[in-house]
Amino acid sequence: MLHLVESVWGSTYVMQTVAVVCAIVVSSIGYNLRHRNYKGPKSYPLLGAAIGHIQNYHRLHHWLLTFFQKNSTIAAPMPINQVFYYTVDPANVKHILKTNFPNYPKGEVFQDRMQILLGDGIFNTDGEMWRTQRKTAAAEFSLKALRDFSADSFKEYACQLANVTAQLAFEGRSYDMQDLYMRMTLDSIGKIGFGVNIGSLSDSFPLPENEFAIAFDRANEIVTQRFIDPLWKLKRFLQVGGEADLNRNIRIVDDFVYGVIAKRKLERKERKAKPDAEQPEKADIISRFLDLSESGAHANMSDKILRDVVLNFVIAGRDTTAVTLSWMTYMLAEHPAVARRLYEELRAFHQRKVGARAGTWSWAREWEEIRQQLGEEEAERRKKELYLESMQKQVAEFTKLLNYESLKELNYMQAVLTETLRLFPAVPLDPKGILEDDVLPDGTFLKKGNLISYSPWCMARMKSIWGSDAAVFNPDRWLQSGVFVPESEYKFTTFQAGLRTCLGKDSAYLQLKIVAGTMCRFFEFRRTSNHYIMYRMMATLSMQGGLDAVPHLRTD
Repeated sequence: MLHLVESVWGSTYVMQTVAVVCAIVVSSIGYNLRHRNYKGPKSYPLLGAAIGHIQNYHRLHHWLLTFFQKNSTIAAPMPINQVFYYTVDPANVKHILKTNFPNYPKGEVFQDRMQILLGDGIFNTDGEMWRTQRKTAAAEFSLKALRDFSADSFKEYACQLANVTAQLAFEGRSYDMQDLYMRMTLDSIGKIGFGVNIGSLSDSFPLPENEFAIAFDRANEIVTQRFIDPLWKLKRFLQVGGEADLNRNIRIVDDFVYGVIAKRKLERKERKAKPDAEQPEKADIISRFLDLSESGAHANMSDKILRDVVLNFVIAGRDTTAVTLSWMTYMLAEHPAVARRLYEELRAFHQRKVGARAGTWSWAREWEEIRQQLGEEEAERRKKELYLESMQKQVAEFTKLLNYESLKELNYMQAVLTETLRLFPAVPLDPKGILEDDVLPDGTFLKKGNLISYSPWCMARMKSIWGSDAAVFNPDRWLQSGVFVPESEYKFTTFQAGLRTCLGKDSAYLQLKIVAGTMCRFFEFRRTSNHYIMYRMMATLSMQGGLDAVPHLRTD
């Protein structure tokens, strides 16, 4: 009897094994047939192309570029019956952002992953909520009060950044320039967005740590990882790994923002209690939205909505500007001839505005005059103090010359910044949901419920779009007879296009020009090593490990 049981059990085991093998084979054949027309990374049954995404996550943009050399649109099947499509075809981008715009919202896939950080802010909403926020933001950006307040804030923090950099130059010290830019833009968006002085860019070293900034960056990094992690919902449920860390960082972010909102509300209450007292009207974004919340479409706006609005402005106004300035500094250090030409444009601009001698200020010349006036011993004793005082004066006078109109004269600086934005777009990959089945202009069929992303980073390196020198940093590609000439927004997609064109584009360029103009007028930057700078995988294109460089004062 035992022998018979063993025989039957053995036969059953063999049959089960054969059945499983057959099922796997049939599944594999079916999988291959369903995806036989897909062009892109290698994929496997059940896992899809997740393995390739995970293995190459740290260099995702480079990895995608290898596939774009053969096909302008690729498809990557993912677990749970999803497909991630990617494209670099300008005609496809126009179709997504304009021609068939309603079919390509942010979508549930994107919103689900980013909700904990961006909430229901403008970068994470669709439909009526998105239209209402965009309409409100467009109206706010057009207000002269906000434009003037922003411009004054940009100048204030450009001066503070230059003064900190001057200390480094005097001492011949290296520092992470990306960290300085992040601090400067955090302080400026703190003033413009919250109406508070965050103080992360102090006048002396060591600079203070900012818990909010650290937590915000870490949260940004973790939610971005969700796009290639098929287990992120399970990790969130179990509160393990990055998901546990994410909650800790979100609490820090929320505590800061809700604290500012409470403070603003209290100030408004006190101001209303003393209507006769002379109190200046606040021009920061929170105050403006609190005004709007008392009437019209935004009546009774909750603190949660205010929180979401502000954090979306933070990622737009802090990260994007800081990373662009960082990549620009990197490119100028790598291309000294470009840095020299930019400096000469700024010096000539300075001379036109204030006269030849003032426009060619030199610390070396001023130092000789100081030594003659004070004597050698006294001058040496006070050298750093006098140097920083002189720098502060020169920087402040220079920034007064910078405004919307005067900055239009600086065509080469516009070209340098735009070329930086082309090669190192602040948002390197822009995903959209697919509501209904569709066919792109290049013939690619898109199945509804999935995700399609266009890649500004990869587009910048496509010879089919930018010519044989696509991967080369060449500001002259933007100039015709010395005058800056823009390209199609569907080719240069850094600020999106169509109905989703960035509302803060002019404001972003204003801050970039004020800060870049100030820094490049007075300093040149030399890196402390020649290693290749790699990006950090986040929603924005920050540098992995920062940018260690030594600033040197321009002396001629």
